[in-house]
Amino acid sequence: MMRFGIKAGLAAAIMAVGLSAAVFTPANAAGDAKHPAEMNWQFDGLFGTYDRNALRRGFQVYKEVCASCHSLNQIAFRNLSQEGGPEFSEAEVKAIAKEYLVEDGPDDYGDMFERDALPRDKFPSPYPNENAARAANGGAYPPDLSLITKARGGGADYIHALLSGYEEAPEGVEMRAGLYYNPYMAGGKIAMPVPLLEELVEYSDGTEATVEQMSMDVTHFLNWTAEPELEQRKRMGFMVLIYLTIFAGLMFFSMRKIWADLH
Repeated sequence: MMRFGIKAGLAAAIMAVGLSAAVFTPANAAGDAKHPAEMNWQFDGLFGTYDRNALRRGFQVYKEVCASCHSLNQIAFRNLSQEGGPEFSEAEVKAIAKEYLVEDGPDDYGDMFERDALPRDKFPSPYPNENAARAANGGAYPPDLSLITKARGGGADYIHALLSGYEEAPEGVEMRAGLYYNPYMAGGKIAMPVPLLEELVEYSDGTEATVEQMSMDVTHFLNWTAEPELEQRKRMGFMVLIYLTIFAGLMFFSMRKIWADLH
């Protein structure tokens, strides 16, 4: 459980209902949705890396808009300080963890109790169980966001497009109450109200919090939660590529020498 303010709570509630209703509905697997534009993500490509500032801003959007309804159950607070991630200091991680409460126990009397989270703890679910989550969200279950960019075709491009792609419904398209027009959703109709509004958060680094910026940043962060070892994996892959190139060169010249000697 996280301690959060009224503004963050209202924004998070909107985000929760939206992602649970939009990202993981069977209808969303249909093929009539607009294809998201291919974004130029810094983490793409053989030499791609995460933007540390974008990761930190994205975490802020997650914490202030999403965390009261969506968990990150694959991520521990201490992961926020690891190389290749947001790289918060140990002191910053301890302060972040202390904003959350986790269940622990049992104590000497067999009872469970709540305590401040520690860096070793994983991000707690905002709900005690799935039934409580559904009851609070009109029957929809807010999904864990740890692997959200890998759980849907289009990945980061899709998440970014969905969050920032709301439009006025075209003429002739009827929208019943409680639905909103988003061309990236199958059928163009989505139950999620617009989740990101201009200046919804106040970035600690002074960056202007436009809808586009927040969408890019939180998607950047969620791609990291899905692939926290991306930079290490790419470095290893590059080293293997160099090794194979050298090995292939040695084999080529060795075989050339052998054939030359035979003839």
